Amino acid sequence: MSAATHSLELDINGQKVSEDAVAPTTTLLQYLRARGLTATKEGCAEGDCGACTVAVHEPGEASFRAVNSCLVLLPMVHNKHVVTAEALKSKAGPHPVQESLVLALGSQCGYCTPGVVMSMFEACYRSDLDAPWKLDDQMCGNLCRCTGYRPIREATREIAGARPDDRFRAMLDAGASAPNDVEYTFGELKYWAPASLGSLFRVLESEPDAKIVHGGTDLSLGITKKFELPPRLVSLEQLAELAQIEDLGDRWEIGAGVRLSDLETFSRGVLPPLERMLRFFGSRQIKHRATVGGNLANASPIGDLPPVLLALGATIVLTSSRGEEELPLDRFFLAYRKTTLVPGQIISAVRVPKLPARGALASSYKVSKRQELDISTTAAAFFVTLEGDRVREARLAYGGMAATPTRAKNAERALTGARWDKDAVEAACAALGHDFEPIDDHRGSAWYRRELAANLLRGFFLETARTAYPTHTYRPVATVIPEVTP
Repeated sequence: MSAATHSLELDINGQKVSEDAVAPTTTLLQYLRARGLTATKEGCAEGDCGACTVAVHEPGEASFRAVNSCLVLLPMVHNKHVVTAEALKSKAGPHPVQESLVLALGSQCGYCTPGVVMSMFEACYRSDLDAPWKLDDQMCGNLCRCTGYRPIREATREIAGARPDDRFRAMLDAGASAPNDVEYTFGELKYWAPASLGSLFRVLESEPDAKIVHGGTDLSLGITKKFELPPRLVSLEQLAELAQIEDLGDRWEIGAGVRLSDLETFSRGVLPPLERMLRFFGSRQIKHRATVGGNLANASPIGDLPPVLLALGATIVLTSSRGEEELPLDRFFLAYRKTTLVPGQIISAVRVPKLPARGALASSYKVSKRQELDISTTAAAFFVTLEGDRVREARLAYGGMAATPTRAKNAERALTGARWDKDAVEAACAALGHDFEPIDDHRGSAWYRRELAANLLRGFFLETARTAYPTHTYRPVATVIPEVTP
């Protein structure tokens, strides 16, 4: 391993920049606009509107990733390519993505258009946009204040997968180089991005109070909305060993650094309950940054991953310089926003049992105010194994019902050993009243949450009567008329 890097090596629209005089808490959005790249707009500064969308490419990856630049700290694009709307036009004229949007009349006031264009830019170089729902998923993180969604979608459909043979396509073919440890200091603020676990644990030993970050989709909100300045940040972004998915025979080991967009693709046909939850976890821009470990370590009571992983019987792997510890996920969450993690320890992976070919039922549910890009009011996931017509094992997990994501142990006991029928489900629904005392808040009253928790279990019983592992039925957004084959 070569010496540590003490400056940020950036590539902004093909221009190499070595930066050593910017606070590590500066967002990519702020940096771009300060450099005069003002096509990238600030709207909500929390990843909801998409006006700040840019494309990022990490050498060695097969595609660009559209991300919210308001949630990306500048050091997080060290040694990566950043593309903004300004770079698309060439001497030959506008980029095909821009032409497509113009021809479809998809731009009106123009404020959100650069972000829309950059989400379309990713779509242009993807090779897997082979279903209508994927177009919705690609673009759902971009608001159009003039409600031009239908022409935007038509333009996206026209350009999806075009992959023109241009300078951007050539960028995708560039190989990756070995990473270096990053040690970046600006005044009293310090940022580390170790390139190996050994380097990571050395930093954590010397800086036990440093805050660990990976995707930063939650931490960055503290910076943009609360004006926090974390003095010590340690990023896990360069640790390739945390970004792997391995087949362990009877289980899948999913690295803590796996991005949720990649996990969603992997889960398709392999872990349907997990894929189902990830479809509506958030926008593609968010899923391109958010990671498995980050969602679990955040320990939010309304986090979307914990319920499905709890129901699937996952274990969590915690690693430090002292070695590795594996424990059931339902022992990891201790209290509101509190876990078993201790200083010097990280989440390195989760291990998820493979779904049985027969004799089991499993699904997941997310209830929120809107279909796309919203926070759960209540989330649930259920796993039931059967022997004949009786329940051998039940794992019923909920989010948004207590201070932590948790299993409904009383309802599980009511089901275990019972005949799998409506009477058993009703008994389990009654037992839920002893499992949870939900709160009233702006997303739903306690009464609503109690009724919802029971109705989700009833819905699971009805839905799995048709198929053991239900998947989503495509339901287009309201302003879109789906394609009809004559």
